[in-house]
Amino acid sequence: MQLNVKKGSPRIGVFGVGYDKYWGQFPGLLEELIKKQETIINKIPDKEATIIDFGMVDNPQKAYEIVKELEAANLDLIFCNMLTYATSGTFGIIIKTISIPIVMVALQPRKALDYSQASTYMQLANDDICALPEFAGVAVRMGKKVPDIIIGTLHDDPEVDKQLDEYCNIAKVLHDLKNAQLGHIGHPINAMLDMHTDATMLTSAFGCHVVECEANEIVSCYEKVTEAEIKESEDLILDFFDTPDPVSDPISQKLQTDDLRTAAKVNVALQQFVAERGIMGLAYYYDGAECSKTREVMSNLAVGNSLLTSNHFPMCGESDLKTLIALLIMDRLGIGGSFAEFHPVDFNEGFVLVGHDGPHNISSAEGKPVLRSLKKYHGKPGHGAGVEFKIKEGPITMLSINSTYDGKFKFVIAEGESVKGPIPPTGNTNTRGFFKPEIKTFLKRWISEGPTHHFAIGIGHHAGTIKKIADYLNLESVIVNPN
Repeated sequence: MQLNVKKGSPRIGVFGVGYDKYWGQFPGLLEELIKKQETIINKIPDKEATIIDFGMVDNPQKAYEIVKELEAANLDLIFCNMLTYATSGTFGIIIKTISIPIVMVALQPRKALDYSQASTYMQLANDDICALPEFAGVAVRMGKKVPDIIIGTLHDDPEVDKQLDEYCNIAKVLHDLKNAQLGHIGHPINAMLDMHTDATMLTSAFGCHVVECEANEIVSCYEKVTEAEIKESEDLILDFFDTPDPVSDPISQKLQTDDLRTAAKVNVALQQFVAERGIMGLAYYYDGAECSKTREVMSNLAVGNSLLTSNHFPMCGESDLKTLIALLIMDRLGIGGSFAEFHPVDFNEGFVLVGHDGPHNISSAEGKPVLRSLKKYHGKPGHGAGVEFKIKEGPITMLSINSTYDGKFKFVIAEGESVKGPIPPTGNTNTRGFFKPEIKTFLKRWISEGPTHHFAIGIGHHAGTIKKIADYLNLESVIVNPN
């Protein structure tokens, strides 16, 4: 059984603005601007999104009519197309009323006016930025933040295409956060005080709902797994992972037949449990009695949860609900998202090892991930298969979500580099993380922001995008200064 995890489909609204006084003065201008609206909509890259065109708003009366439609459409993000100059009466009631992100888009058809043939009509057809200051000023007067802005040309502008893609990904994040049903089993390991999370506050901040589940539900699924399902799962795992000989760690072995079988059986049970519960992610930690079937199952989730995390179903060990949110954000941005913490520093080469014992997003692995049998899980009960790899070489982004003293959430964000080199062969992930200005200063700055000890790590540099998400959620955020 291979679970087909479906991500949500964001709903994006689009409306254009103009000035109705122009239409009688300049025949053909309205029709040209409507075609521009269609061109911009066709540039929206997310073909899975539901795009709703609300047409042209060219006077205050239409703004009052359309705001009701915008509210009723259950949107995740809105593009306001600045098609020509428009009075801010076409925008004031909209920005005052709407609580979801609005992005003002000013895409000029011409890269420059043809000055030898210039006319008022040509100017108006390219007056996309003219009303931006007016709209920004009115937003402030309405007690709102100035909306984000895209400025560029309608054609052959790669930067515009990149920004449209960024906002579509943000819409995916916002949609799934407010619709997510996130499973939770057990409690934080060893009373880790930074892990404790008020599930009600998660709903308040993000919109998601925490579904409290029980370990025996997965055990029940485990007991129903057939031999055919185990064999299919074993073949999948062996196809996905390398199984090398041990190297230097005495608690590691070449993958044992019994450990493969248990991991394969738990993988099937876990997917069945997820399907039955209808959840979109899972945070868990549960010991179970010594030598019990519960402990056998709950201590052998590493392989199954890594396969699920790589298939858009984030999982988070040690009952860390806040980092589960961080993993979900990274996944919906399309940048991976692996569970991580800091490991030893290499003071000779100036990097810190970044990793954890699972779950891992193996879709972001550098090379083929490895499975090792571990005689014991350090700090935790049980033994079995451990997943080992490092994050793809190149730029990386980290996101920690913590609770502040007043019960709100804070995003701590940083960018660095995953650099080529050996990692410890311990059956865990580890990445050689380089951070500016140098490792000791970076670590002091990161720690000074009060993060959790866990965080999500993804590929690429996306700190600015993640900060926008925090802003849209009205949450405190900081990008750790690399300079």
